[in-house]
Amino acid sequence: MRTELYCGGPLLFKVKISDAKLLRDAVTAISTLIDEGTFRIDSEGIKLRAMDPSRVAMVDFAMQKNVFDEYVSDEATKICLNLSEFLKLLKRAGKDEAVELLLDEKTGQFVVTVRGKYVRTFRMPTLEASEDEVPTPKIAFNAKVTLTTDGLHQSLDDVALASDYVRLETDGEAMTMNAKGDIMGANIELKKGSDALLSLEVKEPSKSAFPLSYLSEIVKAAAATSDIATLEFSTDMPIRLDFKQRFDGTLVYYLAPRIEVE
Repeated sequence: MRTELYCGGPLLFKVKISDAKLLRDAVTAISTLIDEGTFRIDSEGIKLRAMDPSRVAMVDFAMQKNVFDEYVSDEATKICLNLSEFLKLLKRAGKDEAVELLLDEKTGQFVVTVRGKYVRTFRMPTLEASEDEVPTPKIAFNAKVTLTTDGLHQSLDDVALASDYVRLETDGEAMTMNAKGDIMGANIELKKGSDALLSLEVKEPSKSAFPLSYLSEIVKAAAATSDIATLEFSTDMPIRLDFKQRFDGTLVYYLAPRIEVE
């Protein structure tokens, strides 16, 4: 049974969230990789999994229904949006203002309503949703490192002074970040027991290099939503970055390695 008419059309989806910043930060973290995103919505919550246009990186996002103050999903549906345009609307919501999102099936429009000192309603077109769901990569990881997101962010900013890529390496006792450019080099060592390195599990020594143009932007965007990051990698294999969310949901990225030529 579908929800009653709203603005001239029946609803497939409608939610309300009082913490507009939480939603805005989550969408910002997604948009660091993709310009358009297909959200898959069902009775459990909202999900998105997508590759960036160059197919170098992937984002896997979920926000469970209990994050929202109100959540109505009459049937599973997909909504594809221009994320930069969506963010422009979310940024209109100030502190202590609520945001309502709905899909008007009759018009095919996505409706964003901001409720605060006054009510603002915006309508934006939906795009053609992707039919194929991106599969989760099947990778065996030999190293698992849990860090504070702030510590990871600052370390990447440090190595970015020397190069446009970073090599991550661990032997089980510490994780190092190395960067070497034409003018200078940088080395960051995070040892067990340090404030930034929370845990370290290593099946075998591993090292892999990654482009900072991607890695730094991912961590910078995710830092607004998470205090703890778990990195999993193996030698010359993609890295998995899992940012523990402050809400009931997930934010995970995969990034392909930069293959170094000896």
